[in-house]
Amino acid sequence: MSIHATAVIDAKAEIANDVTISPYAVIGPDVKIDSGTWVGPHAVIEGPTTIGKDNKIFQFASVGAEPQDKKYKGEPTTLTIGDRNVIRESCTINRGTAQDIGTTTIGSDNWIMAYVHIAHDCIVGNNTIFANNATLAGHVTIHDYAILGGFTLVHQFCHVGEYAFTGMGTALAKDLPPYVMAMGAPAIPRGINSEGLKRHGFKDDERKQIKDAYKTLYRNNRTLEEAVSLLSESENEYVKLLADFCKRSQSGRRIIR
Repeated sequence: MSIHATAVIDAKAEIANDVTISPYAVIGPDVKIDSGTWVGPHAVIEGPTTIGKDNKIFQFASVGAEPQDKKYKGEPTTLTIGDRNVIRESCTINRGTAQDIGTTTIGSDNWIMAYVHIAHDCIVGNNTIFANNATLAGHVTIHDYAILGGFTLVHQFCHVGEYAFTGMGTALAKDLPPYVMAMGAPAIPRGINSEGLKRHGFKDDERKQIKDAYKTLYRNNRTLEEAVSLLSESENEYVKLLADFCKRSQSGRRIIR
């Protein structure tokens, strides 16, 4: 274990043997940090928070602080972070609230750039990218491989689907389906994330089927219900993922359209 002499570590924190804690970092009680994780200078980690293996938490990050929710009354809510995440300078990640699931969850292999805010009760999957200043309100769900462009704003209770992509300065007040690119404030759909799908190994015919599904959803003058019904008949796994997302969205924020 490498803990700088100026770091402040609460006696109730549980830190693995090979964790590195940099100068002036503050680790509070009920914080658990697994092996290989590096905590940068002046970072503050409050608990109850559990952090997995091989994470990098850069300087001035605030991880596990109380939720920014006026209903919060000191309940012992939690934050859970998986493995191999990069959390850059001055990010703020809050714990959950008793009024919802009680925890904020971040998966593994996420790339979270400077000044990102992840509010209470958010669920972030795996392999996502959050560019600088992307901001999640409370109760937001970000699915695997989604990319949020710089200064993207996501309204509370919204969902962002797998492989979705937002451009710089996008404001999402509704759900963003899998594979779809969105831009603008308010956000509007701008086709599928074709380049992202290619980089993740989607074959030409798979991307074509996703593009055809996008046309069914957005380009053929169908109601949302009609489009979802047609997509649900597909046997293609990627199209079915899109259809299932849209079905769930119909009882919540509904998708951008």
